[in-house]
Amino acid sequence: MSIIQQQSIATLGDNWRTINIDLLDPESSSNFETTTLHPAFAPVSEDEVRTLGQQVRQLLRGGDAEGALKGALENAPYGGDNAVKDLHLQTVTEVLQGIKASEMTPMLQRIYGLDGGSDALDVLMKYLYKGMAASSAAPGKSSRGSTLTPQSTGAGFSQMGGRPGPPNENSGSAMSVLLSWHEKVVDVAGLGCVGRTMTDWRKV
Repeated sequence: MSIIQQQSIATLGDNWRTINIDLLDPESSSNFETTTLHPAFAPVSEDEVRTLGQQVRQLLRGGDAEGALKGALENAPYGGDNAVKDLHLQTVTEVLQGIKASEMTPMLQRIYGLDGGSDALDVLMKYLYKGMAASSAAPGKSSRGSTLTPQSTGAGFSQMGGRPGPPNENSGSAMSVLLSWHEKVVDVAGLGCVGRTMTDWRKV
């Protein structure tokens, strides 16, 4: 075999290894927009989320913490941009801070027993992970810069309001509250809730 033939065979071999066969497959994800695999959500404006937040806070002030929590979880703004989603995270956080630690498990059990209750707790788990990520990324602050430092009150509430102290202490306390909620949700909904949260393409 001549040197020219050897070089030609080597070149063909190299080219074969650089061919992207996915481009030749009409059913490959390289040939269509993967977003078409999921239904589009209706866009959600910041005004709509602010209005929802006001309604949820009214329920909370009226003593219906369970109704406030369900309202916040059942109306997650999947079609909103990041700013809208962060705004709703603040609303969910405010509801969580208004619930006594002793009421957490019974409330979660009641919600879980309702139609769509499993989905509601999955959404809550998404917000817990989102809050944890925000606390880890910016100690003591949420993604919109608000303090997420929990405060213990005499009535047994866990409040995520501002308080003086080192940023690392604030971040650790906020994470502790979120982990407490995480534990309660897993106790009620099981570990399957974690798996569904991790694999769901709908992001809060």
